[in-house]
Amino acid sequence: MTRAPSTGALFALLLCCCAVQAHAQSSVAVRLERGNGPEPATLDAHKCQEVACSNVLRDLYEGLVSEDAAGRLIPGMAESWTVSADGRRWTFRLRSDLRWSNGEPLTAQAVLASFRRAFAPETAAPFAEQFDAIEHVAAVRSGALPPERLGIDAPDARTVRIRTTRQIALPALLTLPIAFPVYLPAVARHGHQHTRPGRLVGNGAYRLRAWTPQANLEVERNPYFHAATAVMIERVRFHVTEDAAAELQRFAAGDLHLTETVPPQPLPALRRRFGSRLRISPYLGAFWLGLNLSQPPLREDQRLREALSLAVDRGKLTRYVTGFGETPAYGIVPPGIPGYTPAALHWADWEQSRREAHARALYRAAGYGPERPLVIELRYNTSIPHRRMALAVAAMWRQTLGVRVRLRNEEWKVFVQNRKQRTITQVFRGGWIGDVADARNFLVAFSDDGALNWPGYADARYRELFAKAEAARDETARNAWLHAAETRLLHAHAMIPLYFYTSKHLVSDRIEGFAANPMDRHPSRWLRLRP
Repeated sequence: MTRAPSTGALFALLLCCCAVQAHAQSSVAVRLERGNGPEPATLDAHKCQEVACSNVLRDLYEGLVSEDAAGRLIPGMAESWTVSADGRRWTFRLRSDLRWSNGEPLTAQAVLASFRRAFAPETAAPFAEQFDAIEHVAAVRSGALPPERLGIDAPDARTVRIRTTRQIALPALLTLPIAFPVYLPAVARHGHQHTRPGRLVGNGAYRLRAWTPQANLEVERNPYFHAATAVMIERVRFHVTEDAAAELQRFAAGDLHLTETVPPQPLPALRRRFGSRLRISPYLGAFWLGLNLSQPPLREDQRLREALSLAVDRGKLTRYVTGFGETPAYGIVPPGIPGYTPAALHWADWEQSRREAHARALYRAAGYGPERPLVIELRYNTSIPHRRMALAVAAMWRQTLGVRVRLRNEEWKVFVQNRKQRTITQVFRGGWIGDVADARNFLVAFSDDGALNWPGYADARYRELFAKAEAARDETARNAWLHAAETRLLHAHAMIPLYFYTSKHLVSDRIEGFAANPMDRHPSRWLRLRP
């Protein structure tokens, strides 16, 4: 015989069901869903060169120096540091409780070994040139000296010393992924596969839990992180969101708490729709189109390159194509860097009609016209904003000059590789997001034939000016030489500056701790997610 449950039993069952439901809701609540742009090209900290991998790496790793939510420098692995009177001898004192995400102790000797790997020639780290002021870095990178001769040593388990050949803002540079400690036993055991889940060992607030290529990447709180108790979000999932319009729709549907960007749409309508969830702020970044100087037809004639630059109406681009407060760019270094006056093309103040007339004259002088139109390819990585930009520029070139443009869009990893090789590219999507607030950061790539010199710009005078900036004894002289170098670069027309960035995100009302900063870096450790 079946007996009806008692009132007490029913109440207990109801409590149990409510507890299960509450647990399920809390499990969802502690996972942050972030849009992250294209698929990260790598999670090898020493080889990362784009925002998509940097965002994830800042959760998985921590350098000697770190940043707070507002972008201010704070202690990282190092609890403190000092510098000598001449600004060339730095001493970093490590925390006593440092551990890798697998629980093993993290010592100064491991940090030293990681630096040696970062600057070894076989690593081919794309950001290595940012650290050329460290003693013997250039010779180590070229293979002329072994990594053991690098100007870094570890006299004991908690001390790292770095020697430089000139004064530099070293603490800011040490926040870059190339300065993160890579766990070398995993590299020795798994090679380039050491970045996979279950193999990647970091030292940051989170550790890698799962990675589904072209879909998402999930990290979980690292219990061995020195500040683990202050990390409020248990898990974070980074979503591949190359299509900004689709990313917006996912945010609107509640599938994302934070977007990587916002697609070009009328700003008033976006503000009406999203209100305070739309966050727009200044950003230290420049967007430009690179011109391949290693291959014809752009290699042969500077007049042709200048004509293409003159024909672009940057005012229209920033009003109607981007529309988020970006400013037209006529230089490479964005405004806002303390002590630096950015350079600009000499025709920056001309009316657009005058620029276009001059563009047509230069185009004809270079041997092109209706009977012989320039046929050229404009390459960009898959992205709705980049496609809109490419279509607009192609239309301006066609209308003003009669240029015939073939558009080529590529998946991010393929695009990056083709841009780096300079074999099939002609005009390509370029630009630079500042790693530190320093004009040098935007100009150093063109001082040698390194992996970041995508146009293949080579000019002895530019290198001379840049070298004088490196040797300058005070900041005023240094910035003056950098300004001269930027002017020289601009008038070679190796790239077409288009606009200076703003950062733009959609941020859920549930997120706390999101702070605008000029570098637009938002490590998950500083965020909180309200129920």
